Amino acid sequence: MNDELSPPPASAASPSPAPAETPAVDVAGSAAAASHKPADHPAIASGYVGVLLVNLGTPEAPEPRAVRRYLTEFLNDPRVIEEGGIVWQFIRDGFILRSRPRRRARDYAKIWNNEANESPLITITRSQCLRLAARLEPIGRPIITDWAMRYGEPSIGGQLRALLARGCDRILLVPLYPQYAAATTATACDEAFRTLLQLRWQPTLRVAAPYYDDPIYIDSIARSLEAECGKLAFSPDVILASFHGIPKDYFLKGDPYYCQCAKTFRLLRERLQFDEVKFMMTFQSRFGRAEWLQPYTDATVKRLAKSGVKNLVIITPGFAADCLETLEEIGVENAEIFHRNGGTNFAVIPCLNDSDLGMDVIETVVRRELGGWIRDPD
Repeated sequence: MNDELSPPPASAASPSPAPAETPAVDVAGSAAAASHKPADHPAIASGYVGVLLVNLGTPEAPEPRAVRRYLTEFLNDPRVIEEGGIVWQFIRDGFILRSRPRRRARDYAKIWNNEANESPLITITRSQCLRLAARLEPIGRPIITDWAMRYGEPSIGGQLRALLARGCDRILLVPLYPQYAAATTATACDEAFRTLLQLRWQPTLRVAAPYYDDPIYIDSIARSLEAECGKLAFSPDVILASFHGIPKDYFLKGDPYYCQCAKTFRLLRERLQFDEVKFMMTFQSRFGRAEWLQPYTDATVKRLAKSGVKNLVIITPGFAADCLETLEEIGVENAEIFHRNGGTNFAVIPCLNDSDLGMDVIETVVRRELGGWIRDPD
């Protein structure tokens, strides 16, 4: 754990395009191993390194039926809902899955990429994968990059099997969550391990570590905020760093998520040279009646507006790509809360996404985690 140990205050998709085929060679670039095979040996692709970017997921369409399928998978995950007893099952099946899909479908429709007919999360994650492949190409080694979603398509299991079929006997799983949580990183690992359980010939698997305090991540978030604020027609009185929340009980049971968010926030504040009045940490997206990490984003936005704050900016450093929680929950719902309670100017800063700054972060994480499997050309 980090130095931020105090508890919180009580207050749509088709698989990505396949990279161009390259000759099957070993990781060091030698094809000599092929000469040792008997003449009648069956052709087996091997010697490739796979890199699989993973994000949370999204419905296939902004329609109630598609949203219901997505929510059913999501809400059946014991990493997401730990107390999944009979009472919860009754609430989930009798109420949530009957009413929430219609509301959520309307929310997804507000942000949907209609041109590509897919969620922005799909569009951005695919682009991150393609841009990462281009950045790794100079290594000159057999690396195949792809992407998957924990819920929905393309699935982690399906993409792992596809990488295996293309000869990847070493695979790096990269959960695109800067801060670790059991409900995000761990469940992505669970799904990968479930796939490995079914395989006789398993690949060697690595999981990229969270990067909540990586200097390039902190600097990229800060530089993005500075650049975007420079484009605004107003100067923010307050800037909120809004992280996705988790139930407080999960933190008290040992989840390091709050500590890692707090360290990210502290490092950002030091890098930006903001005081505690100018720059605040909050948590969004709470669900149900249980207490979650506080202070809550929506309640803080309302309080600030009522207290006379007229100019507000929100960043979401816990998200590697814009999605429903950033584009609709922050960009629409919280903007409405701010204006309804007396605020004037509101802006949400885009996630790093597939920008140069965002790709600098992903490339740095991937190259570090591939250490020993690849080496840059001499």
